[in-house]
Amino acid sequence: MSRLLQAGLASLVFGTALAASPPAEAAEPPTYNFSPVNQYNLQVSAGFWNPIIRYVSSKSGVRLNLKLGRTSADTTSYVLAREVDFAFSNHLFSPERQKMGWTVFGRRAGAPVRGQIVVPADSPVRTLEQLGNAQVAFPGPEALIAYKVTYAELMHKNVPVNVVFTGNHDAAFSQLFSGKVKAVGANSQLVQNYSGRENKAFRVLWSSAPFNDLALMASPRVPTDQVRAVAHAFLTMHQDPEGRRILAAAAELVHAPEPVSFVVAGQADYASYRAFYEDAPITLR
Repeated sequence: MSRLLQAGLASLVFGTALAASPPAEAAEPPTYNFSPVNQYNLQVSAGFWNPIIRYVSSKSGVRLNLKLGRTSADTTSYVLAREVDFAFSNHLFSPERQKMGWTVFGRRAGAPVRGQIVVPADSPVRTLEQLGNAQVAFPGPEALIAYKVTYAELMHKNVPVNVVFTGNHDAAFSQLFSGKVKAVGANSQLVQNYSGRENKAFRVLWSSAPFNDLALMASPRVPTDQVRAVAHAFLTMHQDPEGRRILAAAAELVHAPEPVSFVVAGQADYASYRAFYEDAPITLR
């Protein structure tokens, strides 16, 4: 067989093989981790967020996965290790962490929250000074409102306390009402929620200035169109019958005093957080 004919047959066979090859599979769309600060115990946190995340994934076309650590500090460690792409947090407003480039696109609607130092309503403790050298519980070292703001006040008043980190608010309140600690540093919203869920009464010894509720944030790694789609799903959720049903169930689960929804927010809405860090004790920055 001539070399020319052999070359022609080889070309024909090769070309046929190419035509018969199956098309390359489309790349799987990415899944982005979403980490909300642990405000409740793990079971309640998962029950609150999983239906919301499933809804946002469905409506936005962007796949989200709930990533929770055992404690709020663990969850924030995932964010700092760049294992997370979206967050619901107020732990990223320190000067150093702002360099990571996370952006705010929304927040939970509702009244501002306050840092509070609370005791049971029937406690004999009525002033901060009475907490000197006592055991005081806080959710964790990353909790800006519940720990950093409240502990800064104790430091300002020169009231030394023995700090007990419990991992989340529910655990802190449980230790308070079991008598293991004398007071709790907390977020006012979660004091109110816990009181409704567990029928427990508190006395507030001190309340801070107001802060906007936690922020919905996106990592700079996420493409702009993906962030826009996720933001739109969160911010319009309360306008959709299915979304309203999910949000109502979330509010009922935690005994929120008002309906849960999300509204537009930006960096300027968290100026009070940045101002706190300007004056905070070095150990709390």
